[in-house]
Amino acid sequence: MSSVKDARDELLLLILSSPSGAGKTTLTQRLLQEQKGLAFSVSHTTRAARPNEVDGQDYHFVDQERFFEIVRDDDFAEWAEVHGNLYGTSVAELERAKRAGASVLLFDVDYQGARQIKAKLPQAVGVFILPPSMQELRRRLESRGTETPESLARRFAKARDEIGQYPFFDYLIVNDELQSALADLKGVLAAERCRRSRRAPTAEALLRAATKLDEKA
Repeated sequence: MSSVKDARDELLLLILSSPSGAGKTTLTQRLLQEQKGLAFSVSHTTRAARPNEVDGQDYHFVDQERFFEIVRDDDFAEWAEVHGNLYGTSVAELERAKRAGASVLLFDVDYQGARQIKAKLPQAVGVFILPPSMQELRRRLESRGTETPESLARRFAKARDEIGQYPFFDYLIVNDELQSALADLKGVLAAERCRRSRRAPTAEALLRAATKLDEKA
């Protein structure tokens, strides 16, 4: 029985990406709260923490000098500059998730990070979160109250380019209503957990067990 269970324990890498303001961070947090066996890949960033963010939980907040030390040590699975700030995913996050016994590791990254992760880890699954409209995207960005007029204009202008990257991703979810988008995201997770390539070891283990029973009969 243990061999069947072990065959189901391969770490699933789930990448969530979106233009700023489309809601990927909120969806990530809700998924972590409501699903068991998930771990969150905490990224490094040089941007300042927002009032509700906690160092080591939302991001590892570091200065540029420390960030480039990690780059030189080749300890990032991916890194990129986004809106004038640096973001990176440490390879240590994968090992941390495995040690914690997680079955799924969530990445909250932009499309540049998603491309780098999938280049190194092609088994990773990419999900892109779309806003219901560009007008709603602008409203969400404005409602944050954390953006200057200049940064707001920069983020909104970049959103079109980011949405243009959608063909690279495996799934697209429209975040019009949070609960509906969360249900779609849970559906993606359930489908990926049942994908044939991930369940094949389980099926093969069952076939081997059946053969052994036949031999004993």
